Parts: sequence; structure tokens; C-alpha cells
Amino acid sequence: MKRQFLLFGLLIILFSACKKTSFNDSKQATIDDDKIKEYIAANHIDVTKDPSGIYYKIETSDTGAHPTLADTVQVTYSGKLLNGTVFDSENASIIPLASVIKGWQLAIPLMGSDGKAPYCRIRLIIPSALGYGAVAKTNIPANSVLDFTIDLIGFYGPSLK
Repeated sequence: MKRQFLLFGLLIILFSACKKTSFNDSKQATIDDDKIKEYIAANHIDVTKDPSGIYYKIETSDTGAHPTLADTVQVTYSGKLLNGTVFDSENASIIPLASVIKGWQLAIPLMGSDGKAPYCRIRLIIPSALGYGAVAKTNIPANSVLDFTIDLIGFYGPSLK
């Protein structure tokens, strides 16, 4: 009988903790969206909001095929915080799409690539939940909204078959 009460008590604690996390995630999403809207207005950025919460604009389109989450992509990119601090940039990186942040996983399949220049380019503003969330990374504070410019050079994998 003691074990049942102990187990019941632990379950109540676990469910209470889960509910609190959901509230904080929802509150952070609202904070992020407000920051993004201010940033867009202040910098006169023309973007579309995806139902997932990312803001994007395909700046250079390409009529080629579109990658899927199962593909490995070759990209050139630059990422910065809303205060303008560049936290990362790479030329011609080859990355499994399934291994990157959720914002990239949602946005890169919107791009097409035939493997020829000029490559498809997207401007991408990612709320923190679809980036690194509440986890701080080197040069990226916790709950940071991320602003990327990504060129899709090509991709390799199952969707090319």
C-alpha cells in the first residue's frame, strides 16, 4: 500500500512539472513572436510567416527538386542574433538535414536546387523553440531568435532517386 501512495505521489509531481513547462513554452513563443515582429518592422524585412512559427522569404528561387528530411544538404549560410551579432557562418557545408535545428528542417524543404548557380537562397527568422530553445550555446544565449541567410547548393539522398 505504501508503494502505491509513493508511486501516485511521484506521478502527480511529474504531471505538475509537465504542465508548467508547457505554459513557459507558450509564453516564450509569444515573446519570440513579438520580438520577431519588432525586428521585421524596424529592418523593413519582407517575410511570410509559416504555420510552424518561422518567418521566411525565398530570395532567389530555383526550379529544381526539393530536399526532404532524409537528405544530406550542401549549404552556405550565415546566422546572426537579432542584435546583429553573427554567431556562425559556413561555406559549402554538407549536413544531414535531420541533424540540424527544427527551423532548418522545416524551411530547407521549401527550397529547390538544380545544383547550378545562382543557388536558391532563403532568409529565415526562427523563434527560439525551433532553434536551440532554452539551452545556451557558444555565442547563442538561451531563448534566442535566430536570423539566417541560407543558400542551398545541392542535396543528396533518397529524394533524388
